[in-house]
Amino acid sequence: MDIELKNIDELFPQDLTPDQVNSAKTLFLKELSLSLHRHYGGKMMTLPKAGLYGNNWFNLWYTPGVSGVSTAIRDDQQASFDLSNRGNLVAVVSDSTRVLGDGDCGPAGGLGVMEGKAFLMKYLGGVDAVALCMDSRDKNGRPDAQKIIDFVKMAQPSFGAVNLEDISQPNCYQVLDTLRQECGIPVWHDDAQGTGCVTLAGLINALKLAGKELSDVKMVFYGAGAANTTIFRLVMAAGGKPENCVMFDVDGALGLHRRDIKDDPRYYRQWEICQQTKVANDIKVEKALKGADVLISLSRSGPGVIQPEWIAGMAPRSIVFACANPVPEIYPSEALKAGAFIVATGRGDFPNQVNNSLGFPGILKGALLARASKITDNMAIAAARAIADFAQEAGLTPERIVSSMEEWELFPKVAAAVAGQAVRDGVARGSMTKEEVYLKARQDISEARTVIHGLMDHGFIKKPPMELLEKALEKAVAQVRAGVAK
Repeated sequence: MDIELKNIDELFPQDLTPDQVNSAKTLFLKELSLSLHRHYGGKMMTLPKAGLYGNNWFNLWYTPGVSGVSTAIRDDQQASFDLSNRGNLVAVVSDSTRVLGDGDCGPAGGLGVMEGKAFLMKYLGGVDAVALCMDSRDKNGRPDAQKIIDFVKMAQPSFGAVNLEDISQPNCYQVLDTLRQECGIPVWHDDAQGTGCVTLAGLINALKLAGKELSDVKMVFYGAGAANTTIFRLVMAAGGKPENCVMFDVDGALGLHRRDIKDDPRYYRQWEICQQTKVANDIKVEKALKGADVLISLSRSGPGVIQPEWIAGMAPRSIVFACANPVPEIYPSEALKAGAFIVATGRGDFPNQVNNSLGFPGILKGALLARASKITDNMAIAAARAIADFAQEAGLTPERIVSSMEEWELFPKVAAAVAGQAVRDGVARGSMTKEEVYLKARQDISEARTVIHGLMDHGFIKKPPMELLEKALEKAVAQVRAGVAK
């Protein structure tokens, strides 16, 4: 078996159907991930970046020498960004109440995802990060938004930015909007703003290939959670027309008829969309998709959530984003067979991975280097355009509307675009130019990758045992043959 796992589809027996292979891939990746996390004990560790050149250097990095750092920060709190790792450190905060498509996994249940964010931030963004899963439950076991808000506000003196993750709605809206206003460092909700940024980038390029304009297309948004409501906001800010759009949640179309949303102040983001689209009556998704140019779905894990006949009724050269995790609402092969021109998912084992991983490493790096006080929607849109432009330079095809995470030159360009927009938006407190941000980000990312590959080359990060890969594959195939998975 190829340890790089370049051609996962080829690992499975040829007598499996395409649907069985898709199911087997998901099972294989889940089982192998579980085995390898157990083998390594997670995937992150802490290493110093300052050297030791003799016994007295302990006195320099710790007491008594470090007292000079303490008093310098006492006299100027902003000096903490220069005298500690705070200026390059992100807190990845979650209460684990909505982890991927797996729901509430308990306070510690999100650690695998949060460590994953930290892993990608370091390798793709040259940013250090710490996974912080906290217990937001009240005495009745219900998630309490105020607990998350208080936790982040108390922890912010140790960090240069905060990445929120996997917080269930409606708390996710209150937590983000409150912390963006009340914290002195950028607070970013990657499920929402990050997904919105990369989805916009993919949409820009998909429309370019389809020969359509954002201001003209008819769009259907399937799912009305934190991700899709933010995607809607960013797409409208970038030139979309709300009157050409319909959004659906589990109870139907969002519109002025939805008194349940209007009467619940916790869902203010959804009510804003109800007012913008001006949908007056309930409408079935099948009807809304008739002649639609774009379907953006972030609903529940599939397959079988989006029906092929819905896609068959869409406009010529239609665009389908089926981005539920961990399994898309419809598999790309099925959507293409139904008539879609371009299909994207959130997964890297299918073409067109529209996933926030293309955005957040560079976005957070740019915000940190600009010493931004917040990440504005304009900064997210600037990142989206940088992601779209980078893919265009390499050449677009219906199977490649965005770059892959392997194209690491993307991330310093995103960082520079974000930092430049921070200056224009008046939220940058640093003095670095856009070009300086690009060069610094590129240097830090290059060094991070060199260090990680050096640890691998010298055996400090050991190759995983091949038997773990083989056992995961055997188990996945056996489960599919037994009809355990869809």
